[in-house]
Amino acid sequence: MIIEAKGLRKRYNNVWALDGLDFSVQEKEIYGLLGPNGSGKTTTILILLGLTEPTSGLVRVCGHDPVREPLAVKRLVGYMAERVGFYEELSARENLRLITRLNGIPEPKGKKRIEEALEQVGLREVADRPVATFSHGMRQRLGIADVLVKKPKVAILDEPTSGIDPEGAAQILELIRRLRDEEGMTVLLSSHLLHQVQRVCDRVGILHKGRLVAEGTVAELTGPGNYLAIIENATSQLRVRLEAEEWALAAEEMGPGRLSVTLEEAGRARLFQIVAEEGGLVLELRPRTLEEIYLRYFQE
Repeated sequence: MIIEAKGLRKRYNNVWALDGLDFSVQEKEIYGLLGPNGSGKTTTILILLGLTEPTSGLVRVCGHDPVREPLAVKRLVGYMAERVGFYEELSARENLRLITRLNGIPEPKGKKRIEEALEQVGLREVADRPVATFSHGMRQRLGIADVLVKKPKVAILDEPTSGIDPEGAAQILELIRRLRDEEGMTVLLSSHLLHQVQRVCDRVGILHKGRLVAEGTVAELTGPGNYLAIIENATSQLRVRLEAEEWALAAEEMGPGRLSVTLEEAGRARLFQIVAEEGGLVLELRPRTLEEIYLRYFQE
């Protein structure tokens, strides 16, 4: 495992930001860390980067302890904050040149990496413009270029698509895939935008009150081939009949006369038949989504 945390706890005054967190990230995978504000995502990232110490527990990044070996971790990890900060009066190219110097990258190698990174994120044509003139989406792409010039083993990205229009977000997600596929990086993606995480992540971990409450691939979390049906005019007899079917995994009341049913794909045709026989109406039938799973944990 390239990232590993066991029994990770962090206390701020009398509040436990992390309370026994266990998770791991495999090499060359995109791992999505999900959770609402206050769930522990930011604290986890700070500990992984060696910017704050855990109260207790074990953490390793690329085989190094961020507490005892913070410089070793920083050499191997690229970090993109939610609000990317650059020198406004400098151009994109000048900002990246400063980053290569701070990371001790020799001038010829640094220059080559800068040009490659600018090309990869689509900023080469505007590379000499002051960053002050950049849109939010352009700054986010420059943030990914910042990660690329270091050529780290691990990229930690905090809300990289936040505040970006759908087209710009799609471009950022494609860049994240390329970090893994073309650069061979491991990516830890912290986000609350579930539909985007669902599109790009190999595995997902859901954080709640400093604990990992669910983890797996999107298919594992939502159930491979599982569907959600919303039924109107549902009677108690209809619910009894559905719950007797092996393909009906769960049935929950949504209000008077309305029922939600989670079912396997094989039961779709039979569902319509039973509902029609009992005088009900299937209002909606669609695959389960990560958002539904996410909300379920926090409602519970």
